[in-house]
Amino acid sequence: MPKPQIRVLSRNPDDYQRETKNDIFKVNRNFKTNPDPLSHATEYVRALNAAKLDRVFAKPFLGSLDGHNEGVHLLRKHPSRLAMILSAARDGQTKIWHLPSKKCLTTIQAHNGPVNGLSIDEVDGDMFVTVGQDSQLKHWQLPEVIETSLSEPIHSIPLSSVPHSISHVSKSTDFVISGDGISVWKLYRDSPIRTYELGHNTTHFVKCNPIETSIMAGCSSDRSIFLLDTRQKTPLTRVVLKLRTNTISWHPMESFTFVAANEDYNLYTFDMRKLESAKIVHQGHTAAVMDVDYSPTGREFVSGSYDRSLRIFNVDGWRSREIYHAPRMQQVLSVLYSMDSKYVLSGSDEMNIRLWKAHASEKLGPLRPREKAALNYANKLRQKYQQHPEVGRILKHRQVPKSIYSAAKEHQIIKESQQRKETNRRRYAPEGTPFVSERAKPIVEHGFEK
Repeated sequence: MPKPQIRVLSRNPDDYQRETKNDIFKVNRNFKTNPDPLSHATEYVRALNAAKLDRVFAKPFLGSLDGHNEGVHLLRKHPSRLAMILSAARDGQTKIWHLPSKKCLTTIQAHNGPVNGLSIDEVDGDMFVTVGQDSQLKHWQLPEVIETSLSEPIHSIPLSSVPHSISHVSKSTDFVISGDGISVWKLYRDSPIRTYELGHNTTHFVKCNPIETSIMAGCSSDRSIFLLDTRQKTPLTRVVLKLRTNTISWHPMESFTFVAANEDYNLYTFDMRKLESAKIVHQGHTAAVMDVDYSPTGREFVSGSYDRSLRIFNVDGWRSREIYHAPRMQQVLSVLYSMDSKYVLSGSDEMNIRLWKAHASEKLGPLRPREKAALNYANKLRQKYQQHPEVGRILKHRQVPKSIYSAAKEHQIIKESQQRKETNRRRYAPEGTPFVSERAKPIVEHGFEK
């Protein structure tokens, strides 16, 4: 009977044992394992549930700041104090608020008429300046701890005309006032150090560039937006739109980019080096856009409109990612992004300031590591599957008031009709006929007349 042959696995200990801890051996691993065939379906279901939960927990309204007796048309944030904001109303009152406690620290009767402009010193932050319909320019103290009454200004100057707006020069105590023209002022001086005559039109808004300290932009009643350099005697350039621009906001990171809130229901992002056409046309509002403010990160901006809503846009998107409204909220006159980019504020015509979360479903307060990891995972899933029809529909859907819904539906019908008309023009026009792009259509004139 033959002997059975038995094969035994044998290994050389020198291949896997080390004489010292400094000996390093290659470890063989198989990286080509078969993937889970159900991983895509599992992640899709998780993304769908994450999108639904995002809308379930979307409760953006946090509270209101009551106390004004007229419509709140000015909101300003302190450049260095995270918890402090200032508001001004049409009854001449200016209020200083403590944001975490939602309490008014003090009330100042700044002017006998509406407060037309308010700006905070960006060097020390211990003073702010107001201008009013009573043609007065006033300087006010702004201590870090308010213990005494601030009813009396530290300096007051009567002006020869009605000022409409004021803005501090970045990293300086100088400020700029707009009205019949543009004037640059030094602190505590009784007369401007420089004046620019820009014609017979009223300049109703001016804003200094936060990066390029010598550049400013303004909006005039002739529907134009002009750029001015304080190192020159004449404006740099201008652009005239079909309807009037109410306010503008400079990008906090890019010195050449600004967004304009227009009366034609749209917002326009411009590059000041190329004003022939807008970079992006942001759509969605159904009435005149009254105010706009960038997030300190420069990734988003918030806008308020006469359609009684405020919207949050991504800087590179034409459609808003959020729309906020309240049952009793009237026309939104002013909006503001907080310095930590977590909250937005809105001042409306019914004398109320409302505080909202910048991300409607964001959980406030401290998070445990497991909660933070779960929220980050759900956010990544929503970003990955946001183009999927079902997930995208849930993420984009918003309940809006009937007035906004009906107006948006009507605007969509008008837009589709205009698109059909433009398509027919292009189809039957002679070869070589020039056409104007959608981003250049609102531009009536660029530059100055020669």
